[in-house]
Amino acid sequence: MKLKRSISLILAMMTLLLCLVPAGCKKSEKKADENGTHIVTDHNGNQVEVKNKIDRIVVCDIFPLPSVLTIFFDSAEKIVGMNQASMIAAKNGLLGQLYPEFLNASTSFMDGSNVNIEELAKLQPDVVFYSATNKSLGELLTSRGFAAIGVSVNKWQYNAIETLNNWFSLLGEIFQMNDKAEKVAKRSNEIYKLVSDRVSQIAPDQKQRAFFLFQIDDTTITTSGKQFFGQWWADAIGAVNVGEELTQDNSVAVNIEQVYTWNPTLIFITNFNQAYPKDLYENSISNYDWSEIEAVKNKNVYKMPLGMYRSYTPGADTPITLLFLAKCAYPDLFSDIDITAEAKKYYKELFQIDLTDEQINGIFNPDAASGNVSI
Repeated sequence: MKLKRSISLILAMMTLLLCLVPAGCKKSEKKADENGTHIVTDHNGNQVEVKNKIDRIVVCDIFPLPSVLTIFFDSAEKIVGMNQASMIAAKNGLLGQLYPEFLNASTSFMDGSNVNIEELAKLQPDVVFYSATNKSLGELLTSRGFAAIGVSVNKWQYNAIETLNNWFSLLGEIFQMNDKAEKVAKRSNEIYKLVSDRVSQIAPDQKQRAFFLFQIDDTTITTSGKQFFGQWWADAIGAVNVGEELTQDNSVAVNIEQVYTWNPTLIFITNFNQAYPKDLYENSISNYDWSEIEAVKNKNVYKMPLGMYRSYTPGADTPITLLFLAKCAYPDLFSDIDITAEAKKYYKELFQIDLTDEQINGIFNPDAASGNVSI
């Protein structure tokens, strides 16, 4: 009996040790060496060696990216340099209110689209982000010893949701620090499906004909053809982009006569210009006459939101912008959607940001000064 009890005791101890071994091994795993590096593949397919511990970040010509980085870190302290266009949006939008340290970043290393390498070097960046389409800048940055990461805005055919998800995914690989990429992808895909499911039932002859007023001044009107974000937004909300026949990449110049020919039933004004719906209703911009266009006659003109950045491009605001545009296009179809409540829920659940009613109002009624920029 004593022998049996001894054997049972030994077996029990062995079982306990076997159960503890994985936990013990797991605890002994070492974290990534903060003084080390790892390889990241950017959106141009370049393999870039970056530090495991990145404290200083510069963003050259991907205007929405500083806002995405701020949301990713829940802080702007690591961002030491950015384009003036990003700074203007932050000063006149929500980002500068929530993260005042954002406004301390330098913009002096860039003159328009030109990068002053000597001024950039003074910022001592651990990593520099640039537009993947600007390959010459990437080559210059790399040749000067910077860890240069190309970020694309059009690799996913201007799909704002897919682009946002891929941006967060890339940031997750670079900084290896949180699961926001998964959370953002999950929520953005849920909102996209909600909108898509509802608008899929709209008959072709009942679809809104949307015109995106990208930029406007005394001499020029530009819009989105098939190869720009306006096309994706229109498709996503079940509308027809009246400029779809235009095949040039990025924004395309048109005249007011062309807009009359299209006669859109819905107009969205981006934050890349300072116009507001009342400017079209009152014909207060130059000598353009919008009065006989159906969208203007029916007061169906809307300014796009500006939260963390100008919402025409991909950014942290993209899912909420999608809901907003869908509700503007088809108010009856989305009558149950309280856009204020949805925005509060979105920012709270994904980014732990508690927005006030005043801040929400600012998102959907942005300051005109934010449009003082060209893409």
